[in-house]
Amino acid sequence: MHILLVGAGLSGAVIGRTLAEAGHQITIVESRDHVAGNCHTTRDADTGVMVHVYGPHIFHTDDEEVWNYVNSFETFLPYKNRVKTTSKGQVFSLPINLHTINQFYGKTLRPDEAKSFIEDQADTSIEDPQTFEEQALRFVGPDLYEAFFKGYTIKQWGMQPSALPASILKRLPVRFNYDDNYFFHQFQGMPENGYTAMVERILDHEAITVHLNTTFTRDQAADYDHVFYAGPLDGWFDYDLGRLGYRTLDFERFTYDGDYQGCAVMNYGEETVPHTRITEHKHFSPWESHDGSVLYREFSRLAEPDDIPYYPIRQVDEKALLADYVAKAEAESGVTFVGRLGTYRYLDMDVTIREALDTAAVFLEKGAETPVFVKAPL
Repeated sequence: MHILLVGAGLSGAVIGRTLAEAGHQITIVESRDHVAGNCHTTRDADTGVMVHVYGPHIFHTDDEEVWNYVNSFETFLPYKNRVKTTSKGQVFSLPINLHTINQFYGKTLRPDEAKSFIEDQADTSIEDPQTFEEQALRFVGPDLYEAFFKGYTIKQWGMQPSALPASILKRLPVRFNYDDNYFFHQFQGMPENGYTAMVERILDHEAITVHLNTTFTRDQAADYDHVFYAGPLDGWFDYDLGRLGYRTLDFERFTYDGDYQGCAVMNYGEETVPHTRITEHKHFSPWESHDGSVLYREFSRLAEPDDIPYYPIRQVDEKALLADYVAKAEAESGVTFVGRLGTYRYLDMDVTIREALDTAAVFLEKGAETPVFVKAPL
């Protein structure tokens, strides 16, 4: 069959490669001038630093099959994400751990003592936290919430933590030991030569043709047996019901001669600091050595039509509109919506790859009977 994939990010590349290896003819169209989507990486000409063009992407997973898959196309070297945050004139480690607690309160608590201490700070009257703010107050109490979560969250999401669901904070537990590894997955690393090199290798197959700088229009779908669409779900319908809401990021790029902050990620938790964090990209490749440095200040805001959509908002209004678009999509034929944009869900890279592998497997089994959504948006 002749298959069209819209988008040359992880979803399109993995589905395309899997179907190409099964004997199908694959055409991929990509509106940008590069592959790899938002995990696109490139070397800075002046410093030699591997830059994560659309912000840092750190690979972490418990899915051994996915880990083996990415390593079959690129060598992943060890990398642990150790995030720091500046608050109240001091630098602390995140996630909140025993060192954070002892430093913040000027104490030398042991793990069991710290558990009791934090429980005393926590608002135990909140039995079933429904909002981000309630979850934070129940987890750590008002002091740590104000210092590390409140301002950052307001900047990141453009709304009060009392309006956000508790589930957002459940990704960031409190640790009563000195483990400052941001993630807890078994497999963690960074691609030695960057994500773009990995995706280029995934796409390097005689049955795959990639067209960059190519905007997809729905009339192109008629020329193919099936379409896998990794673009915005509402974009498939020309936004005729309105636009789904996203947060986008503005990057203020700057360089430095030396080591600017001594770590890859420095958060700024106070609302008075306009940026959410500064990322120093050479620290994402700790096996390399560079005199110069490339850094991004990150600013979050509501996405406009011409912006790159990063984070689906998925609040009540967005979910209502999403339900309407899902209903329209389910009346379509010959197309499967995939990935972060196609299903309007925040997806880590490993989950994106897992879903792409699963989607390709469904297509190889069902062919033209492949559902519009292999992974439901709602």
